[in-house]
Amino acid sequence: MSASIPVSSSTSTELMGRATEFEQSGQFAEAESLLARAAQDPAFNETERRAIDFARERLLRIRREYRLTQDDLFNDLQKSIRGLTLREFEQWVRNGRFDSRIIDGVRRFANPSVSNLFFRYPALNARRINPVDSSPEHHACLATAQSIRAASQETGQPIVLPKRLEVTMSATIKPNSVAPGTIIRAWLPIPRAYPFQTDFVLLESSSAVLHIADQNSPIRSAYLEQPADDAGSATFRIRYAYTSAGVWFNLDPKIVPPQWQPSSELEPFLRETQHVIFTDTVRKLSRRIIGTERNPVKRARLFYNWISHHIMYSYAPEYSTITNLTEFCLTRGYGDCGMQALLFITLCRLNGIPARWQSGWRLAPGSPNIHDWCEIYLPPWGWIPVDPYMGVYATRYATSLSANQRRQLRDFHFGGLSQFRMIANSDHCKELFPPKTSHRSDNVDFQRGEFEAAGQNLYFDKFSYSLTWKEIPGLDAALSE
Repeated sequence: MSASIPVSSSTSTELMGRATEFEQSGQFAEAESLLARAAQDPAFNETERRAIDFARERLLRIRREYRLTQDDLFNDLQKSIRGLTLREFEQWVRNGRFDSRIIDGVRRFANPSVSNLFFRYPALNARRINPVDSSPEHHACLATAQSIRAASQETGQPIVLPKRLEVTMSATIKPNSVAPGTIIRAWLPIPRAYPFQTDFVLLESSSAVLHIADQNSPIRSAYLEQPADDAGSATFRIRYAYTSAGVWFNLDPKIVPPQWQPSSELEPFLRETQHVIFTDTVRKLSRRIIGTERNPVKRARLFYNWISHHIMYSYAPEYSTITNLTEFCLTRGYGDCGMQALLFITLCRLNGIPARWQSGWRLAPGSPNIHDWCEIYLPPWGWIPVDPYMGVYATRYATSLSANQRRQLRDFHFGGLSQFRMIANSDHCKELFPPKTSHRSDNVDFQRGEFEAAGQNLYFDKFSYSLTWKEIPGLDAALSE
């Protein structure tokens, strides 16, 4: 079929459109064939050829995201859900409980389908064979939020209770990923400067750090190079320290200056951009949520509370495989932390509230993990953190807390943030420096690191990564002297 489709007579836009049609109809082999022939066509310029190359790579990434057959998924679920029958499972499939795609005539299911089932249908946790007790985490999050808010109210300051943290991040390129001796380029995330995140010091690295991005970079990295060992592998490691304070802003809507207009410096954070698109669906939702409300603090809080009550959490496919993350989240009613943040950013920007990405790591005790949230600009306070995921978490999943405690935890994260974060990014879809010549593994976010060798990207399946941290004692005592 693909052999009958002319390539040279097509514009790149037309060709990409046809490839997308093939993909959406499940004809991946046809899309791959079309793009492979286009890649050999000298009629396309360098920019067009790079787009074609990424479209081919994207198809491979989608295949990786949807590996499970229906039998695979049923077998996995039987290990997790007590008393599951084939009839019940087949009904769940018919009801659309799982993310799936037709790929070359076969229905494939998303890799995290088992975990996502429990997020979207929490009543099933009663049948979970190996339930997880998350109550210690719920209460630890609440206690941290309460202590930060109390300290802020006592001192009258939004930035309180600083801690000195030491972090070690490592990433190991898997054996046989590259030829021995090949130089591997690595970009690892490090803390950028904020009023509440300061005093970064690099303590140690596995090889010389050749470049450290400016402390105010919207995507801050440490850049290293190392040759692959005899096994075609390499381990990159950095150890650093920084000071992180708790944040809580007492956002009284009454003190926002009337008729306030954002300055020209804030204009980039009001416009549409990748994944922040003012679709008709977003506009209708915005009108429904805010009605006639004009105050920016109240508007932003209405958006935050709506997401807390109407969006469920789910692990997401890799961001590079999705064309509009906000639309993905909104149309399905679920998404991960970054999708929830982008939905909030989109609603705020549409309504004249400057909003931007914020991400890095959430240093949860015992289980640090990558995490995304955002900031909004509100006068007279300036940029304040907002974590929509924590609103969803408190409202839907912190079930060991009382209703009042869950509201406290939700409300804290509209203008509050704990000390246990490592923030590397202040915007999304930004470029690394020095530039990466190959396609990014994650072209939206930057948390796990990026790697390439001989001009070729080393995707997430080519490396493992980890982050450990500890608090350096004595900072509180030093501050009190």
